[in-house]
Amino acid sequence: MQFTALQIATIINGKVEGNPDVAVKQVAKIEEAGEGDLSFVANPKYEEYLYTTNASLLIVNDSLEITQPVKPTLIRVKDAYMSFALLLEKYNEIMSQSGKTGIEQPSFVSQTATVGQNVYIGAFSYIGDNVKIGDNVKIYPGCYVGDNAVIHAGAKLFAGVKVYDSCVVGSRAILHSGVVVGSDGFGFAPQGNGQYKKVPQIGNVVIDDDVEIGANTTIDRATMGSTRISKGVKLDNLIQIAHNVEIGENTVIAAQTGVSGSTKLGKNCIIGGQAGIVGHIQLADGTRINAQSGVSKSVTEPNAALTGSPAFDYKSSLRSQAIFRNLPELQQRILKLEEMVEQLSAMLTINK
Repeated sequence: MQFTALQIATIINGKVEGNPDVAVKQVAKIEEAGEGDLSFVANPKYEEYLYTTNASLLIVNDSLEITQPVKPTLIRVKDAYMSFALLLEKYNEIMSQSGKTGIEQPSFVSQTATVGQNVYIGAFSYIGDNVKIGDNVKIYPGCYVGDNAVIHAGAKLFAGVKVYDSCVVGSRAILHSGVVVGSDGFGFAPQGNGQYKKVPQIGNVVIDDDVEIGANTTIDRATMGSTRISKGVKLDNLIQIAHNVEIGENTVIAAQTGVSGSTKLGKNCIIGGQAGIVGHIQLADGTRINAQSGVSKSVTEPNAALTGSPAFDYKSSLRSQAIFRNLPELQQRILKLEEMVEQLSAMLTINK
């Protein structure tokens, strides 16, 4: 499938500089692009490739100054990165409209399940009793959707996704391969004899609209009620979300993070990779947690930035790190001061 510079500029509301009829058929990184490729420049670090790339078409910012002749046709926009993302989104829409539909065999779809229009269910998938699947849902091969689950319109479940019984997946949500939604929460009651008794987990998981969940991320069902992932949340690969956790709208969490049970994250939080958050605490809206930080108590101030383990104020941590780097020099200064104090004490003793 090919698109001209003029067609693309129309989609992203850009202005063409160069040949409006130049055609591209794929996207590529600017440093690797060749003839027929589309790329973009948003980061100043990559501006040097403007003058050496073999790409046919580039999306660039309005503010970009050209200091040498360039080979590609340019499309100028207010924000090259966002415009490129919009273009990829439109491309996905086109591809999904022309993609697979129907139920492949072998697969199992319960007679009591409700399946909407333009739905694709890949081979070796299982759709349980009383499941409701909305229009334009794509369920790729090898997926499991348990009894009474709901998959709303436009959602995508890539190969190998498991959605346990009674869980809900919102409209346009994307679950990548290996995601598990609704496995039992980690609930065990100590018996006093060194043994543990399993506490039944009878809740579910509710995933709202426009959520994206990365490969091999797991979200536990609630002990009672719901574990909730709110609208617009983005979860990276290999994340553990425990039972009864609530994640506020548009919060972003990077890979290998763990959120313990019954913790509540506010809206628009940003959590770095390999962070650990203990259970039964709350993070205020806009909280930012640096990578590999351990959060052990609630954050009540909105837009706070934390780092370290245990995590504390980001700016204070930077000052502490600066002192830590100078500890050898500070130690030598302290030793010299102690030596001077001893000498002064000796002189005072002699004078007496």
